[in-house]
Parts: sequence; C-alpha cells; structure tokens
Amino acid sequence: MSQSSDSIRILTVDDHPLLRDGITALVSSQSDMRIVAEASSGREAIDRFREHRPDVTLMDLRMPDLDGIDTMTEILHEYPDARIIVLTTYSGDALILRALKAGAQGYLLKGLLRKELLDTIRSVHAGRKRISSEVAQQVANHAVDSLLTLREVDVLQLIAEGNANKLVADRLEITEDTVKAHVRNILSKLGANDRTHAVTIALKRGIIDL
Repeated sequence: MSQSSDSIRILTVDDHPLLRDGITALVSSQSDMRIVAEASSGREAIDRFREHRPDVTLMDLRMPDLDGIDTMTEILHEYPDARIIVLTTYSGDALILRALKAGAQGYLLKGLLRKELLDTIRSVHAGRKRISSEVAQQVANHAVDSLLTLREVDVLQLIAEGNANKLVADRLEITEDTVKAHVRNILSKLGANDRTHAVTIALKRGIIDL
C-alpha cells in the first residue's frame, strides 16, 4: 500500500527480531504510517532516535544494556516531545505506573498487538494517552493498596536475591531488627503469607526484578 510523505514515522525497539518483523508487517499494510528505523537495545534506540526523530517510538521494557524505562527517560530528557508507547509482556501494576511516570503515552501488552497496535499508534500520535483495558484493570486492582517505601523495596529486592536478614542488614547498613520490621510491613502491605510469597507477588506486580 502506498504511503504519503506525512505518514506517521515509527521507530521500533525490541531485542527480538521476530517481534520487530511482526510489527513491520502490520504497519506496512497501512497508508498513514511507516517504519523508519529499528533498534535491538536501549543504547541503539537512543542513537536511532537522534538520527531519525520518529513521530512515535514503540519501546520494549526488557532489553540488553539499558532497560526500556531508562531508555525512555534519556530520550525524553533530550526530546521532551517524544511520543513513546511501551510494548511488553509485563502487566504488573507497579511496572505500568513506573513506565507512565517516566513519560510513556501508551502501554500495550504484546499479546494485543494485532488487535490494538495500529489504533494505539494513531491515538498517541494525535496527542492522546492510550492503555489497553487489561493494563487499566491491573492498575485499578491495586489503586488503594499501600505502597512500599523505597527502603522496603530495597529490602525485598535483596531478599529475592537470596540474602538472609543479617546480609540484608549489612548491605543496607541497618540493624537486623530494622530489617525484620521492614519485612513485617512488606508482608502486611502485599497481603503475603511469608517472604517467598512476598517475593512472588512483588515480581508479578513489577515492584522488583530479577
């Protein structure tokens, strides 16, 4: 299909070639948009953005060398008007909120690409924010939950990495009793039965990462 000179110019950023090929196939059938560049890592994405100044960037979250949120942050610091849509398999509410706070205008699960990608691109290009209903539901489900403090997140991350309370205390330069108090708060806020359950919940919600 022919594409006009004022079509939406798109940069795709994902470390999986098949995913990028699938997006290209979807976009190539549209007369009002075209792929102008691809990148397979965060650093490459920043370079391609500087080179092509796309209208819309499709950004994966998990990539080599620099994750999607850090990549977004760097691009938006340099180009505040950049319009970025997150494409990911991760539906955890904490991760969604981090991406939106970092400046993403759209958040779409990869399983919905064929159904929602093209409309999402057009909406974001027009200046509107767009998140899928599944993503919105995840955020709504935890809207009234108590948020973990930054220190509680640090404690839980170290626990998830296999550290006992004493090692967590040493790493954070706090007492072991303070670590135990943080763990009690974490279990209460997450509605978890024990440390392992808390780690499982936190990973699913995108509060921590391994």
